[in-house]
Amino acid sequence: MTKVTILLPAFNEEENIGNTIREIRRLYPEFEVFVVDDGSTDRTKEEAVMAGANVWKHPYNIGNGAAIKTGLRYASGEWVLMMDADGQHKPADIANLLKYKDEYDMVIGARSKGSKTSWHRNLANFIYNRLATYVTKFKVEDLTSGFRLVKNNRVSNYLYLLPNTFSYPSTLTMAYLRSGLSIKYVPIQTLARKGKSKIKLFQDGIRFFLIITRIATLFSPFRIFLPVSLTFFMTGLLYYLFTYITQHRFTNMSALLLSSSIIIFMMGLVSEQIAQMRYDRVED
Repeated sequence: MTKVTILLPAFNEEENIGNTIREIRRLYPEFEVFVVDDGSTDRTKEEAVMAGANVWKHPYNIGNGAAIKTGLRYASGEWVLMMDADGQHKPADIANLLKYKDEYDMVIGARSKGSKTSWHRNLANFIYNRLATYVTKFKVEDLTSGFRLVKNNRVSNYLYLLPNTFSYPSTLTMAYLRSGLSIKYVPIQTLARKGKSKIKLFQDGIRFFLIITRIATLFSPFRIFLPVSLTFFMTGLLYYLFTYITQHRFTNMSALLLSSSIIIFMMGLVSEQIAQMRYDRVED
């Protein structure tokens, strides 16, 4: 049987992690359970070890994405399934993702209707999914889901792209799509988180939006630069027509808008070439 590593990044999850690991080991005793403790200040490491997991501990809190990168570097399984340690993901759903491991490069659990998630998080995910769908030309059903299955030797090519923050799922999804790899979404229902969430609504909401915009610009820059360039061009053209009809002259504002559209267009072309060079590096 293909060896699978269940990877759980954790930070101060002493209340949840033990039960999560025990349920995984009950359902899949042959799988490796690998916990990366991201500098917890409670008994997360001790609870994970007592439940039967292999544990790697960061000396201090670096970030959720950093914990994932550590886990991917040291996981022994041919396939790595990442999931949250806070009790939101059901271990029973692991089997639903594994069914597609030989058909797709990455399988993702997409939170469906009925999941125990807050309205503001659902709204944010809706916006992120639509933006990612526009950028990648692929229907992205859950851009930020941390419940996903990847092949170890393939995902290792993308570790240098992943940030140390919570945005690693978004980066990984768009990196795979940019590289022409296949993705499968499997509907799941998540449970309510046990304990206090580490994500702050307004502070992290703005940060996530900036991160998603940055990721979109990084992976498919022309999809961002071109509409902005066209907006400036059409505004400049319409303003020129307005001033020509009303004042019979070509104004400085029209010149500024039209020249800005050309500059933004050229920046988009250069950015697209830089992005392609990054992916040539991945393929090498």
